[in-house]
Amino acid sequence: QVVLAESGGGSVEAGGSLRLSCVVSRSIHLTNCMAWFRQAPGQEREGVASIYTGGSIPTTTYDDSAKGRFTISQDIAENTVYLQMNSLKPEDTAMYYCAAAWSEASWWCGRRRTADFTDWGQGTQVTVSS
Repeated sequence: QVVLAESGGGSVEAGGSLRLSCVVSRSIHLTNCMAWFRQAPGQEREGVASIYTGGSIPTTTYDDSAKGRFTISQDIAENTVYLQMNSLKPEDTAMYYCAAAWSEASWWCGRRRTADFTDWGQGTQVTVSS
């Protein structure tokens, strides 16, 4: 089992930035699909971004709402996955979760289905005020 610990959430004004971090408890080499999800009150959990490292180069995918504003990255030496969030909007307000899985293929990781991910962090709250 992989233990994931998120940090970096907080309260910012619209247009601001935050960087979320997710520390993975075991070698990140053993997990080739990492993703960030978010869940707002009363809404389903949705995949925001993913990174697949099973190929020759990392492959990232983003939800349409995150494209151009969010960047997912990974530091293998630090066993950490990041989500840089810029130009934040009030609709980005949610609990953000880090998740890990072993993926057979890039497309499988990139579809960001909640049910595909076996390990989850406890979440970090992001609140964006207008």
